[in-house]
Amino acid sequence: MHKHNRKQKCRTSSNTKFQNRNLGLDASTVATILELTSFLDGQEDFASIHLRNEYLSKLCSENLVPADIRRTSAIRKWLETERGNAHTNARLRGMSRQYNILPRVTFYSFLGFAQRIISEVLGPLNNELVLGSFSGGASTSRRRTESHPALKFTGQADVTSAAAPYVGVIHHEAPLLRELGVFYNLREVEGAVLFTVPKKTEIDRCACKEPDINMYLQKGVGNHIRRRLRRFGIDLQDQSINRRHAFQGSLDGSLATLDLSSASDTITRSAVESLLPDDWFLYLNDIRSQCIWVEGTLVQTEMFSSMGNGFTFELESLIFWALMRTVSYFTGYRGIISVYGDDLIIPSGMYEDACWVLREFGFSVNPDKSFATGPFRESCGGHYHLGEDVTPFYLKKIPTRLTDLIRVANQLRRWAFAAGGREHIVPSTYNMWTKLARLVPRDLWGGRDYALDTQLVTSDPPTNRLVRLERGEEIPDLGLYADWHNTHWNRTGDPENGQPPVTTNQKCRKRRAKPGAPYLADEFYHELLGEAGSAL
Repeated sequence: MHKHNRKQKCRTSSNTKFQNRNLGLDASTVATILELTSFLDGQEDFASIHLRNEYLSKLCSENLVPADIRRTSAIRKWLETERGNAHTNARLRGMSRQYNILPRVTFYSFLGFAQRIISEVLGPLNNELVLGSFSGGASTSRRRTESHPALKFTGQADVTSAAAPYVGVIHHEAPLLRELGVFYNLREVEGAVLFTVPKKTEIDRCACKEPDINMYLQKGVGNHIRRRLRRFGIDLQDQSINRRHAFQGSLDGSLATLDLSSASDTITRSAVESLLPDDWFLYLNDIRSQCIWVEGTLVQTEMFSSMGNGFTFELESLIFWALMRTVSYFTGYRGIISVYGDDLIIPSGMYEDACWVLREFGFSVNPDKSFATGPFRESCGGHYHLGEDVTPFYLKKIPTRLTDLIRVANQLRRWAFAAGGREHIVPSTYNMWTKLARLVPRDLWGGRDYALDTQLVTSDPPTNRLVRLERGEEIPDLGLYADWHNTHWNRTGDPENGQPPVTTNQKCRKRRAKPGAPYLADEFYHELLGEAGSAL
């Protein structure tokens, strides 16, 4: 009887209509979020002005600029960048080795020093490098919703003709993948496929869906460069290193922060060929997509690799680090040089020479986000003014759900306590946060992590939290096993390998929250005085 009742209970529960606890927002709440920074009107401190200017700067909305116009603008910019890349390729190929790229420094001497740095980092090229990984992104054969890494080990896999011969090397290095029949159902394709993703109000960002096998091989190179750079003090797992240097630069002016425009799209074939050892260049050239489908037209690229290629981030980090190290050597400026992609930290004194050399190799320094003088520095998402953390937060899309509201409220609270010295605006900040908090169900209070949008950060004991529903894709056992085996085969795994991206599913259930960590001293002053309860 007991078992029967339990089964009946389960059956009844499974038939219960699902209720999405990620509630929709009414028009008044949406307007409040959009006008959030109005509480800072009249405040003239740098942090307040900076937040007012930046809060809506990345907002993407059909009501502002339609998606098709943002997409068209992004593709037009990409094609213009490619025309610039063609000029860079021609100029680098024809550049005299006696040209003085710096005062009394020939291009030949400069290249030689940079080449030695890159060669030392890369080390020898061996067969084990073909063992890469898959990400959770879309490929030329699979949509985003079908892109779990394990799925890419089964069924059809796309590959370019230049990369196809390396499938045999993969099977030689990982015999079990051969025995499982992985990567045998191949389809040869011409190259990658360009698509766009939201970036900011006026324009999207271009990226590419790579063929499956190419991506697997590219990730092997990317993982290798990442591991090797760590030996030389460049840790691409840790953005806080650059942020600490930016903080220091804002205090004493010793360090400059550089940001490049469209950096990954301006890594040209000639730049890579001139800087990398021949065997490395030829291998990377084979496994990259040398052509990209753009709006139905196959384009042979002037760039070497784009966003979406599995080694672009690591390759650009290596190239920029080598170029900056070489500038430092020939100009005599000593000090910290740190890179994270196209976020560069260099001694302030070599800023002008660094910008010149970067332009000579086809890169464009963004003057609006690069700082060598004054009290402000910005790197890897960290913004600092005279040693104060003034990092803003952004509303990137029109809020529609409860999770959007919680995210903004948590970000506002983090901003209020990112640095000392904001006591004069705490009352108005608290009042605005309270206005948002009232709209969040009380049982979702008690969060401890500002980065989450499923619990409101407060000093209360945690009760419940929102949990997003997982995607309902079925992963074959063979694919899961092949993915696990590939990740652990004869090499040190990279923590981010094979991890699918964080879901943005809007459907949520409500679950009991685990006991939270002790609430630390970032309370609003009203809470410290015990006034939070009466205020709410």
